Amino acid sequence: MSRVLVTGCSTGIGRATANELTARGHEVVATARRPETLADLDVAARLALDVDSDESVATAVAAAGDLDALVNNAGFGVMGPIERVPLAEVRRMFETNVFGAIRMLQAVVPGMRERGGGTIVNVTSVAGRVAAPLNGYYSASKYALEAVSESLRLEVGHFGVRVVAVEPGFIATEFQANEIFHGNDTPPYDELQRLWDGAQEPLRAVNGGEQGPELVATAIADVLEHDDPPLHVPAGADAEMVIATREAMDYPSFERTMREMLALDW
Repeated sequence: MSRVLVTGCSTGIGRATANELTARGHEVVATARRPETLADLDVAARLALDVDSDESVATAVAAAGDLDALVNNAGFGVMGPIERVPLAEVRRMFETNVFGAIRMLQAVVPGMRERGGGTIVNVTSVAGRVAAPLNGYYSASKYALEAVSESLRLEVGHFGVRVVAVEPGFIATEFQANEIFHGNDTPPYDELQRLWDGAQEPLRAVNGGEQGPELVATAIADVLEHDDPPLHVPAGADAEMVIATREAMDYPSFERTMREMLALDW
């Protein structure tokens, strides 16, 4: 049994992961900015944690005690065309998605390194491997976390600390309802948004319909229980398909293939 801190447990993937790990017998430290949202979770501990705050991270990690694993899940999406998303919104998203994850790493990794073991799971996205229209900044935040994951794995594997990036595809959670959009509802990009909304249906179909956060929770739990997990773990048939296709060909061929599959005429 391991002691695992999970960030962003109020809804979605974080909440599902806390439930899945608890069901498998792990001690879960569930965290959220608003700890009252965790009241119904049957976990070992519930802590307030705002990954945007140095003080909050330090307090929560100290209260959590020695950890065997960290699941960096907290994050949100700011969407829209590159030319129209306010930079202040981009910075706010990076503060959580990238710097928030790094705060957690810098707080947790030293203890794992000194104890000679542990597992870090960074929840990235298929968007961290393949960028799509109208989500370039969200993709950039997840690409950044992918790079941090790869570098960290090379740095701390020597000390017995494992690092994995779990990469969900389209997952039906409250995440979509909380996405923030800028500049996609007026010309000329409103037409692209309409086309892109329709183009995503084939990707959902690859999954056999909408998949819930439990799919990602299962992937995360499997990683923690794996003897030698790989760096990249796509979660969902659509994520597996898109990433495998991207890796199998050069970019012009990939773009052409995806345009044809998604019937994206733009």
